[in-house]
Amino acid sequence: MSAKYYANFLPKHFDNFDCLKLAPGIYIILLFILRAYIIWIMSVTNMRDHVGMIQWVFPQTALFYLNLASGVIGLFVVLILSLRRPKAQAWVRICWRKCKMLLIIALTFDLLVGVLGYFIWQLQSIPWLLMHCSLVISAIAYILSSKRLTINIAEFPEALPEK
Repeated sequence: MSAKYYANFLPKHFDNFDCLKLAPGIYIILLFILRAYIIWIMSVTNMRDHVGMIQWVFPQTALFYLNLASGVIGLFVVLILSLRRPKAQAWVRICWRKCKMLLIIALTFDLLVGVLGYFIWQLQSIPWLLMHCSLVISAIAYILSSKRLTINIAEFPEALPEK
């Protein structure tokens, strides 16, 4: 990447491998995609009521299980993020280059689950579905328009020479 892409960033925006730190939007999008897993972990760690948290957020258990299924791609992206380091295997590099597409597929699949949940199984209300749709469209627009995310995808950490 040329220097003009990095002109707006300060040294604090770079990590130990001279790569631009990941865009905060990636983490927010992953939190959205993985919300069922986050609720599941929170409910498991609750010593008094293991199911209460899940039932509060997902009144229909079918919707919870469908959201767990839609979050699998998000779990894969988290795996790629955690393996993104110098000397990573070739498949990690290849998958990292596809992270934008993987996030868009995960968001689209998540929306499809919500739409199917509404139209086939009547698991959601129309205001909830509209909010879900607007969040997914906003997240996809961010992924496609974020210059920082584009730089993040283009870079991959390399070992720096010792000084």
